[in-house]
Amino acid sequence: MHGFYKEQIIRTMKKTLVCLLAALFVASSAMAQEKKIQLPSWIQDVKLSGYGMLQYQASSQKNAKSNTFQLRLARISLDGRIANDFYWKAQIQFNGNTANLGSSPRVVDLFVEWQKLPYLMVKVGQFKRPFTFENPMHPIDQGFLGYSQNVNALAGFSDRAGTHASNGRDIGIQLQGDFLKDNNGRALLHYQVGVFNGQGINTGDVDQRKDLIGGLWVMPVKGMRIGAFGWTGSYARKGTWTEVNNMGVEEQKTGTRSLSQRRYAISGEYKINDWTFRSEYIHSTGQAFKTRYQKAENAADCTLASNGDKADGVYALTIAPIIKKKLYAKARYDMYRSNGEWNSAKTLYEIGANYLISKNLQINAEVVRVNDRSLAEHDYNMVDIELDFRF
Repeated sequence: MHGFYKEQIIRTMKKTLVCLLAALFVASSAMAQEKKIQLPSWIQDVKLSGYGMLQYQASSQKNAKSNTFQLRLARISLDGRIANDFYWKAQIQFNGNTANLGSSPRVVDLFVEWQKLPYLMVKVGQFKRPFTFENPMHPIDQGFLGYSQNVNALAGFSDRAGTHASNGRDIGIQLQGDFLKDNNGRALLHYQVGVFNGQGINTGDVDQRKDLIGGLWVMPVKGMRIGAFGWTGSYARKGTWTEVNNMGVEEQKTGTRSLSQRRYAISGEYKINDWTFRSEYIHSTGQAFKTRYQKAENAADCTLASNGDKADGVYALTIAPIIKKKLYAKARYDMYRSNGEWNSAKTLYEIGANYLISKNLQINAEVVRVNDRSLAEHDYNMVDIELDFRF
C-alpha cells in the first residue's frame, strides 16, 4: 500500500507541474500579444543595401583586341546608427575569385564615425582616403566607364606605387567638419584630415610610417566646390632587391624597403540645374615597385619600377541633362602621364549618354578614342555599355 500511495503522489505532482507550465505558456503568449518585444534601437536602424554594375566593353587596340561581357562590380553593405551620435558601416565587394587580391571578395569599408558635432566628426576604421573630389563618389554616380586615370593611379585604386587594388581606401583615423555657415545655414568651408597605414585595405603597416592626407575646400555659392588636397607618406614591402652601392657595385639587399610618396591635387566642381562640371589635377612624387601586389608572392618583390619618381594627370568632364533627372549627355577629357613626361601620356576622349530607367536602374553608354604614346600605334577605339542597379 505504501508503494501504491507513493506512485499516486508522484503522478499527481507531475499533472500539477504540467498544468502550471501550460498556464505559464498561455499567460506569456497573451502578454506577448498585448505587447511586442522591443529590440535595441541600433538593431532596428540597421539598413541592408547594395548595387551591381554589369558591363560590356570592346577595344580595337592592336594585339590586344577585346570584346567581352563582364561583372564590373557588386557590393553589399550594412549601415546604421548607435545612440544617434555614431554612424557605422560595413561593406563587402564581390567581383572575382579568391586567387587575386585585386579581384577577390573583400571587405572595403568597416568604420564607425562620431557625428555629434558638424564641425568635428571623428571616423575610425577602413574607409575612403580624404583625397580628391572624385575618390569618395559612388561608382554609379561618378557617371563614366570608370574613375579617371589620375584618380585610379594616384588615389589608391590601382595605385602607381604598386599596392593591391584598394578602391581608394586605407585603415586609419580621420577628422572632418564644416565651418562658416551663411544666412541659409549652408557651410562655406569644409576640412578633412586623416592618418593612415599607407598600405591599402585589409593590410597592416609595414614600415611604421604613417600617411598624412588632408583636404580643404570652399563653397562660395550653392553647388560649387573649389579645393586643394595634400598627401605625404610611404608605401613599403619586406623582401629582397638588388641595389648599386657607393662603389658602383650591385649588391643583394634584404629587409624593409620604404618608398616615400608626396602628392597634391587641385579640384573644382560645379553642380547647377542638373548640370555637372568637374575637373581635377593630381601630381605625384615618389618611386614605385615594379610588380603590383596582387598575389601573396608579389609582397616580397622589392624591385623598383623603371618609370621614375614623377607622375601627373588631369581630367575635365561635363554631364548635361537632355531630359531632367532622366537622360543625360556626357563628355570627358582624361589624361595621365605615368612618368610625368609626354612620352608616357595616355589620353581618353569620351562621349556618351546615361539613361535612368528608374531611380534604382540605369543604362550608361560611351565611345572612347584613346591616344597612348607608350604604344607603337598610339590610337585605338573603345566602346563601353553598362547596366547598373541598386537595392
